Amino acid sequence: MELLQEVANISGKPGLYRIVKPGRAGVIVESLDQLHKREMINANAKVSVLKEISVYTEDINKATPLGEIFLSIRKDFGNKVELDTKNASNKEIFDFFGKVMPDFDRDRVYPTDVKKIINWYNILSENLPELFDVKEEEKEEEKVETKEPVKKAKKK
Repeated sequence: MELLQEVANISGKPGLYRIVKPGRAGVIVESLDQLHKREMINANAKVSVLKEISVYTEDINKATPLGEIFLSIRKDFGNKVELDTKNASNKEIFDFFGKVMPDFDRDRVYPTDVKKIINWYNILSENLPELFDVKEEEKEEEKVETKEPVKKAKKK
């Protein structure tokens, strides 16, 4: 999920953007849609990198990173979430999110937050599918790392 470091939400703008490179007056971004439109975002704009976003859990000292939530959605719902976020009730939205993340804090996580997560997931799944392939590579790396090291015989 390291690719989430390159993806951002810009306050006041719909959709998600890939951070291309920082500039003197702000940051150059490219939209994650079919247009791939590039533009300069002012340094004063509120840019939230998805890698740094997490969701509150019932345990006040713990939060779940957005990447883990996306992987859970992928595992449970596949490539696209079919829930209509515009017409769904708050109960339907929380029921959906309860399946994905059972321990989320219902007092501090709002329906609008869950709607954003669903919309972001659908955008990423459609326009950046390689984001979800990374996890399988990480699993293979973990298998290699967990093998016990060969012990060397002591010299006498």
